[in-house]
Amino acid sequence: MITGIDSGAPVVVRLDTTIDAPLQDVWARHTDVNAWPSWQPDITTARINSPLTQGTVFTWSTAGMEIASTVYAVERPHRVLWGGPSHGITGVHLWTFGERDGVVHVHTEESWDGEPVRADIEAMRTALENSLVAWLAHLKAASEKA
Repeated sequence: MITGIDSGAPVVVRLDTTIDAPLQDVWARHTDVNAWPSWQPDITTARINSPLTQGTVFTWSTAGMEIASTVYAVERPHRVLWGGPSHGITGVHLWTFGERDGVVHVHTEESWDGEPVRADIEAMRTALENSLVAWLAHLKAASEKA
């Protein structure tokens, strides 16, 4: 059973942001997989056919990659963990949300492992970091605009 990211993976990125919006709104936006393309321009398609619960699989595409992610854990509205293999990369992604001092604090961490990652660790780390920086910025902008 997967309970968190792979801290021993060759690529691990951890980032944080704050969002000036209600926690329930940020959580709802972030976990509405089908709506991701409406606020996240880096995601071209996203599809989930059942509620976001442990064991649910959803598909999405970004940067030309089709990804099928399995939800490993959900603790509404504070934590969601998903991951799976794609193009030789095993990714595990954890998101946590908390509200303090009237703002939502979002923490994300993701691990990548696999042959493509080990072949060029620095480029993969840069790609993952850029992706997560953009995701957080889009989530912040969409949540604060609403």
